[in-house]
Amino acid sequence: MNATPTLEMLDPATLTVDINVRKDAALTVEFIASIKEHGVMEPVIAHRKDDGTVHVLMGQRRTRAAVEAARETIPVMIINSPEEAERIVTQVVENIQRTELTEADEADAYHQLSLIGVSAAAIAKKTGRTKTTVESALKAKSTNTGTAALGKGYTVEEALILAEFEDDADATDELESVIRDEADMLLHVTQQLRDKRDRAAALAALTAELEAAGTTVVPDCGYGEDSETLRVTSLKRADGEAATDEDGNAVYIETDYRGEHSAVAVVTGWQELGYTLRYYSGYGTSSAPKGPMTEEQKAERKTLIENNKLMQSATTVRREWVKNLLARKQAPKGWQYFTVHAITHHPETASGYEGKVAAEMVGAKFEESNQWAWNPLRDHVAKTTARPEFALIALICAGYEKTIQKDSWRSPSQTHRDYLNQLVTWGYTASEVEQIIIDSDQKTEAA
Repeated sequence: MNATPTLEMLDPATLTVDINVRKDAALTVEFIASIKEHGVMEPVIAHRKDDGTVHVLMGQRRTRAAVEAARETIPVMIINSPEEAERIVTQVVENIQRTELTEADEADAYHQLSLIGVSAAAIAKKTGRTKTTVESALKAKSTNTGTAALGKGYTVEEALILAEFEDDADATDELESVIRDEADMLLHVTQQLRDKRDRAAALAALTAELEAAGTTVVPDCGYGEDSETLRVTSLKRADGEAATDEDGNAVYIETDYRGEHSAVAVVTGWQELGYTLRYYSGYGTSSAPKGPMTEEQKAERKTLIENNKLMQSATTVRREWVKNLLARKQAPKGWQYFTVHAITHHPETASGYEGKVAAEMVGAKFEESNQWAWNPLRDHVAKTTARPEFALIALICAGYEKTIQKDSWRSPSQTHRDYLNQLVTWGYTASEVEQIIIDSDQKTEAA
């Protein structure tokens, strides 16, 4: 008999599954379909008796589903005896509890337990870790990239981030560089890459939609008479009337200062088609430009768009950081002065906060609603008297958040500085664009 467990590929129909071994072993159509398509991903645990029959100890539901799905073979971990499974569990748990393990070692231990059918909830209960911690480690171990990252000594969080971008070599290279040189900026860079990916996907989807409808999409659009392609709003038809969207023979997809994409009607080859430049002044606009943008104007616009994008990413990271801060057992040091200072010096933070943002920050559970004056933070406070200081901090932070816009870096106020400086005092790492707001106080003093 083997001294250590062995992995074999066996026909599930030949395995013996004891009757009534699990109350939750009922099979669903969806589960069987998943097994049919993907197979059994994690080995079932079984014991081979002296007569050669193999009895399933853990993974009965997967075995039954594999039979229903007509899978020819499934992975089976053969152990010495029925008691062997519990011995493995005990041994791994003892290693976790008695040894100063690295995150990679602990993830390996969780993975061992998962292979013998122990659920994340059971692992968490046996080891004293949170279920989220265990699930994150198992998720990191479930990918080649995550496993390789853990092998390099990266944390579970870092391994998960690298696994998220495993199909993007440029992104993973950038992330590994940040981990090595600027680890405290990892969350900001990660969110920037996520937002960049989402914007690229939105651009690709819009382009595909337009092209599927037979619309020509051009890559560039100019501003003056030297440009081959101009917006219809800059042109007059041969009859002297202003050109309209219907006159456009293509579209240009532009990105506004918020980083959002939209299709603009243009005319390419406008001079050959008899159009002339239209110079006008309209509501909310200045006269149309009489030439291409200068390099200085281009650089200014590029900085505007890029910093607005960075601010959007930073807002996501910042709010998630506050949420994690308020999930701790103790309120952050100095929260009393922080809240009273906000109420007395920036009263709009208390009167103008968004209830949904505040409720998310304090970790309240709620369902979306379109009801007028809906405020999930108010509902949360009405339901419980526990941890009221955390609800108050969330209210004030949400009020500060409402004052910060994507372009606040252009005209930062003392309100913005007070908020960001307090978060930094509590351990938050400001992004580069947020640092512009923080440092603006020094520029004001210098002036």
